[in-house]
Amino acid sequence: QVQLVESGGGLVQAGGSLRLSCAASGRSFSSYGMGWVRRAPGKEREFVAAISKSGSSTTYTDSVKGPFTISRDNARNTVYLQMNSLKPEDTAVYYCAAKFDRYSSGTTLYTRSLDYDYWGQGTQVTVSS
Repeated sequence: QVQLVESGGGLVQAGGSLRLSCAASGRSFSSYGMGWVRRAPGKEREFVAAISKSGSSTTYTDSVKGPFTISRDNARNTVYLQMNSLKPEDTAVYYCAAKFDRYSSGTTLYTRSLDYDYWGQGTQVTVSS
């Protein structure tokens, strides 16, 4: 089992940057595929980015390709989401999620919310215009 704690959210002006962190407790962090999912006010959850357990593969939803970068440090049990060129439409609660992935090759990515086994409590990101 793993527990996830996000940090790094806040209020930023359009065009600004934020770096979200997700610290994982528990064993075998490197056996988990990780992802970021967001929920904007009045909207459904939306996949944002995912990274494979090895960190060798990443994927993004089309609207954040380029400005956002997901990365992980398995030695620190942490996954990051660097968000640049933020827009008001990026305003949402951002959730970190983990998928136990012990047996895959290390490049598998999970892009559906229902794939994930564990979730953090979320961190609010607000982008002002």
